[in-house]
Amino acid sequence: MPVMKKLLSSSALVLALTQPTLAQQAAPKANFHQWAATPPMGWNSWDCYGPTVTEAETKANADYMAKHLKASGWEYVVVDIRWYVGNDTAHGYNEKNPDWNLDEYGRFVPAPNRFPSAAGGKGFKPLADYLHAKGLKFGIHLMRGVPVVAVQRKLPIKGTQLTAADIYTKDGQCQWLHDMYTIVPDRPGAQEYYNSLMELYAGWGVDFVKIDDLSEPYHQGEIELIRKAIDRTGRHIVLSMSPGETPIAEARHAQQHANMWRTVGDFWDSWEQLKEHFEVCARLAPFIVPGAWPDADMLPLGRLGIRAERGDDRQTRFTPDEQRTLMTLWSIFRSPLMFGGDLPSNSPATLALLTNPRVLAVNKASTHNRQLFRRGDLVGWVADDPKTGDKFLALFNAQDQEPAPASAAAAASPLINRQTPQATLTADLAGAKKLYLNVRGGADGTAWDHADWLNPTLLSADGTQQLPLNTLPWQAATAGWGRATVNKSVSGGPLVVAGQTYPAGIGTHANSLITYDVPAGYTRFTTSVGLDQAAAGQNTGGSMQFFVFTQSPMLPAPADSVRVPVALRELGLTGSAAVQDLWTGRPVGVFSQEFAPYIRRHGAGFYRISARKTGK
Repeated sequence: MPVMKKLLSSSALVLALTQPTLAQQAAPKANFHQWAATPPMGWNSWDCYGPTVTEAETKANADYMAKHLKASGWEYVVVDIRWYVGNDTAHGYNEKNPDWNLDEYGRFVPAPNRFPSAAGGKGFKPLADYLHAKGLKFGIHLMRGVPVVAVQRKLPIKGTQLTAADIYTKDGQCQWLHDMYTIVPDRPGAQEYYNSLMELYAGWGVDFVKIDDLSEPYHQGEIELIRKAIDRTGRHIVLSMSPGETPIAEARHAQQHANMWRTVGDFWDSWEQLKEHFEVCARLAPFIVPGAWPDADMLPLGRLGIRAERGDDRQTRFTPDEQRTLMTLWSIFRSPLMFGGDLPSNSPATLALLTNPRVLAVNKASTHNRQLFRRGDLVGWVADDPKTGDKFLALFNAQDQEPAPASAAAAASPLINRQTPQATLTADLAGAKKLYLNVRGGADGTAWDHADWLNPTLLSADGTQQLPLNTLPWQAATAGWGRATVNKSVSGGPLVVAGQTYPAGIGTHANSLITYDVPAGYTRFTTSVGLDQAAAGQNTGGSMQFFVFTQSPMLPAPADSVRVPVALRELGLTGSAAVQDLWTGRPVGVFSQEFAPYIRRHGAGFYRISARKTGK
């Protein structure tokens, strides 16, 4: 699954700003919108189990949901990617010798070694029945297209005299997973193949399908085939399109064919990615339509990475303030809420975060959701309560500690990318007590910034003593994704740059900072730096710049909290208003003219604003 794209298209932004009224008035009328009248809420296996989740793990998460979350509206349990491969791997995909499981009509079926109840041709029906008996709903992940193996074997398309080899093209094949070929929409048999898929899955009792490699790039023809195939079954199957950003130019089409359509690529527990959502959500808020929700992607909260693509087994890297920011923004944006962590591992704090009735009510039932202002990194959102006329107000402090200018560095690389993947740096450390290795993203529109420090070496003044830096413990290390790793890339593989493997070095990811004490007697530092090839098979982007500092590479931090003033007239209110804190449920007070709470850095405040009647 591709990572989140950072590129913010100016043409897309202009389109969003010039068409909001049209988009909001263009609510599709197809019946399928009623199947997701409020943003879907559920659990998805991707963030904790990647392509390797088992039936037992799915049931354990379902059991937790039924006991602790169902009463708050959580209902979908979704088995994510490659449930049809019996020998898939964590931290990536097994594309060398996958153990495929598919039926005689070229349709993938569950791997019975992972889903034992599927044996004997039962498919996912026993698992779906298990969930339905608990009052929950069952979902699966699919890849767009027809299986390559079905094409190679020329398997028949059910109900036709045609085979999979009659409907495919290699054009537009997914770049990051090669299980499928593109289906040519106007070929005889194309609609029939998708019909047979949805017929099979509806027969299993599937309530939700997440179809990947569908909306970025946008495959209009296959989307329309899928919509017809789902409708033909007569079953209320919610359609979720991935990944994003779904092109804004296609927003109307997405609204008319899907219940959920992604705003970003894969979103992980990275503050940089969360901060980008303020602009993403503001751009797409005009296209919120009941039953067809812009989807800001999953909630990477709780315990993640058990066998996932991204990082190791861990608790979310989001701080408590950032977790509240995430839930506040997703709720006032009315994004679907799909939890990514392992539910049975939840702490009481995580459970409380997911079950706050006042916060979830905004996600379920608010209207006219929009960004109110952005003043630098201070952001305000507002929405209406259609029942009471009250306002919901979300305030965010997204301020960061800013980096020192590049001119303050002891050494700096040129821009490193796929075309210029490597450079050499030398820095004078005379008199320095600290050594800071800093990598900053090049903002090329992707987050595949896998950065390698290669053969980093400390040298004595006369050059007679050399000390490999990778043999020393660091004081602290951060990474924009994953974690810094000695003698391996951040993805866990060997350090490979420009086709050469390096046994010694440090793998990290922009934006990152690694801090060392400089041992006595060492006055110079030399290293090669480069863009690791780990991501080259999934993304051709990636750009960054490497810096060596001997003083802190960060400017003084801003205040821990700042006032974020909001004039009541900005909310359309005159006179005074009573304010309630939605997270705590407690009254804040009565205010006239202005409400100006203090908001913690990376934190959020969420409020109900109720106009006071004259004389009250």
